[in-house]
Amino acid sequence: MQEIERIAELGDEARRIVEFLREIGLTVSFDTLETETFLPGLCLQPGGLVVDPKRLMFPGDLLHEAGHLAVITAAERAASAANAGSDMGMEIGAQCWSYAAAIHLGLPPEVVFHPHGYRGSASNLIQNYRSDGVGVPLLQWMRLTLDAKNAAEQGTNPYPAMQRWLRA
Repeated sequence: MQEIERIAELGDEARRIVEFLREIGLTVSFDTLETETFLPGLCLQPGGLVVDPKRLMFPGDLLHEAGHLAVITAAERAASAANAGSDMGMEIGAQCWSYAAAIHLGLPPEVVFHPHGYRGSASNLIQNYRSDGVGVPLLQWMRLTLDAKNAAEQGTNPYPAMQRWLRA
C-alpha cells in the first residue's frame, strides 16, 4: 500500500499530526507492526515514529510519543529505540510538549490526554498543563519554551507557545 493511502487511513487529526511532525524534522513512516507495542499501532525508531494505520487507536498517541523524541537530545533522538524509557522527568517533558503541540495544532488537549491513557489522570494532566504547571521549567531548561516571566522579559509568547520544537 502506498504512503498516500496509508495517510488517508489515519483520519484528519492524525493526518494533521503527521504533517506537523514531519515539518518539525521528525520522520514518520508507515508499516505493519506485527508485534505488540507499548501504544497500539505505534513505535519509536531512530529520529521518528513508525505507524501502523490499521492498529493506531488514538491519534494523540502520535503527539505523546513524538514528545519523547522532542525532549531528548539530537544524538539520543538519532539512536532512539522502540521504547521511550522510564525516566519520569522525560515523561513529564513529553506530556508537557504534547499538550503544547495539540494547542499549536488547534486540537483539543483531550486528543492527547484521552480517557484510555494516563491511568485515569487525563483531566488532571490537562488542568496542570493549562495552568503552566509541572513540566514548563523542564522545557524552559531545554530551551524549548519560556514561562510567563521570561517570555515577558524577551517580548515573546509564553508556554504553551514553543520557541523550538526539538531539543538540540
